[in-house]
Amino acid sequence: MIITIDGPAGSGKSTAARKLAAHLEIPYLDTGAMYRAIAHLAIEAGIPTTDQEALVRLTEEAELWLDCGPTHTRVQANGHDVSEAIRTMAVSQTTSPIARIQQIREILVGKQRAIGRKLGSFVTEGRDQGSVVFKDLADVRFVVDADIDKRAERRYQELLADGEDVSLDEVRENLSARDANDCQQWAPLLEPGQSIRIDTTSMTLAEVVECLESHIKEAVGS
Repeated sequence: MIITIDGPAGSGKSTAARKLAAHLEIPYLDTGAMYRAIAHLAIEAGIPTTDQEALVRLTEEAELWLDCGPTHTRVQANGHDVSEAIRTMAVSQTTSPIARIQQIREILVGKQRAIGRKLGSFVTEGRDQGSVVFKDLADVRFVVDADIDKRAERRYQELLADGEDVSLDEVRENLSARDANDCQQWAPLLEPGQSIRIDTTSMTLAEVVECLESHIKEAVGS
């Protein structure tokens, strides 16, 4: 079984995907972590987001490894565990422009499909999992969203818990910029019949997971 969950940052899709994978007892694939890992490597190497040639070369040469468990995705880049390092605001700000580079997307999409073939069954979340990466393979495709203020508050609390020194306004501005850049990636899923859309603005995590499971049972049977 392949379940894809796409949508904007802060919509709750990552946490819901982990919980859903745990309930279904299948691996969780966080593909966004791969783009974040490249952003982290670029920052470490001092490569600006305007140097596309260097960024593509960095991506081609990067050794990325994902350990996909039912409740987690651990990430290694060039032999180092970067699972926590890729969650900073600096990485978030660098990831979006890097993810817009088509050559980088093609490289990482290939890696994601290779991981998917090895896993067999999994829950995956990102920006284009149902629209591009696993378009013809997914059993159920979701788009998870929430209003910008709710998403900003969620992301702000996550960053504070990680010790980041940021303001709520900075987080909201970052999300708005990412929305403008990333929404086209899951736009095909908004067409009638292409996905199941869930607004998590007023939902608890438990309610979101219950909703996802209900739709999956309806779509593929219990």
